[in-house]
Amino acid sequence: MKIDAVDFFYFAMPTIEDIGDGSQDALLIRVAAGGYVGWGECEAAPLVTIAALICPMSHSACKPVLASILGAPLDSPRDIDRIHAAVHRNSMDVLQADHALSGVDIALWDVLGQRFGEPVWKLLGYERAYPKTAYASMLFGQTPQETFDKARSMRERGFRAVKFGWGDFGTTTPQADRDQVMAAREGVGADVRLCIDAGTIWADDYMQAHARLDALKAANVHWLEEPFHTGALSAYRALAAQSDPVLLAGGEGAHNEHMARHMIDYGGVGYIQIDTGRIGGITVAKRVADYALTRNVRFVNHTFTSHLALSASLQPYAGIREHDLCEYPVELKPLAYDLTGAHLLPDANGDIHLPDAPGLGLTPDLTALKPYLVETDITVGGKTLYKTPTL
Repeated sequence: MKIDAVDFFYFAMPTIEDIGDGSQDALLIRVAAGGYVGWGECEAAPLVTIAALICPMSHSACKPVLASILGAPLDSPRDIDRIHAAVHRNSMDVLQADHALSGVDIALWDVLGQRFGEPVWKLLGYERAYPKTAYASMLFGQTPQETFDKARSMRERGFRAVKFGWGDFGTTTPQADRDQVMAAREGVGADVRLCIDAGTIWADDYMQAHARLDALKAANVHWLEEPFHTGALSAYRALAAQSDPVLLAGGEGAHNEHMARHMIDYGGVGYIQIDTGRIGGITVAKRVADYALTRNVRFVNHTFTSHLALSASLQPYAGIREHDLCEYPVELKPLAYDLTGAHLLPDANGDIHLPDAPGLGLTPDLTALKPYLVETDITVGGKTLYKTPTL
């Protein structure tokens, strides 16, 4: 079969707040091939990613991403590999290309799953999908008391792991950050894995991160995530040499396989955290998961949007039993929650189970999404290059 259509849809909340919450808008991708329809989601600014899909050619290595996808054969995972190679050859200088390809790749795997009647994780070669321990992923409260209250509520909901991040963490004093971390630990209790996400706040400033290590160790923090920019590998490695027993986690900013491998090889991370909607989709995330296994680094998803994205992010490491954590956003904006009718809910043990259904096992709720649709036209030189497709 051949790829008949690739449609991008831009959705957004009525008001976008200036906070570290990526669930406020969404870029949904629909791929049609051979009578089957698959869905994917990009973790990217919707408008610029749509532009990467349809931008006029600048030169031979700066072509619209769509040109390498539409009409291509899709009969096996090898065809997806060929599409990746074509996009990287023809759109090498379109720096948003991997973001756009990520959502398309996810939808391509969903199509193949529909065609063969198998979940994506089986198509990836796994015999079974192991349950993953959901860690409740949330923002720090504005005060330690608010953080404590949020932490306590997650414990009461049965989560066995919790992560706090962003907010004002890292922007004021080490003592203020210590108060927040200790409030989180007190709220979740001694037996819950606690992770902290600094959100790259210190760029490459090793000393700022080092000043927080004593508090992290005192609170028995499991990992410190993204203390630095993804490319600041020397700072990562220097901090990792001092942080034990606190592990470092990073990689959500990796936009391709090479960036992820470099973080594993040179950054000293204990966890490589990959966003399937950024790195190039399920195809590339699976390669990173395989590589992490060989380097004794644990793979974990990055997901802070919909449950469609959550399902896609779990497929690449579903069959790796010892890689047991998964990010589980618990403060989704209504758009992200409404994106699918069904949801991946933790069981009584706080574990997430992937569906044994074809493809991703989840589909968008198009009726619920309609109020969030952002009608968009991109016209260049009097020619319409993009108009919101019929949902």
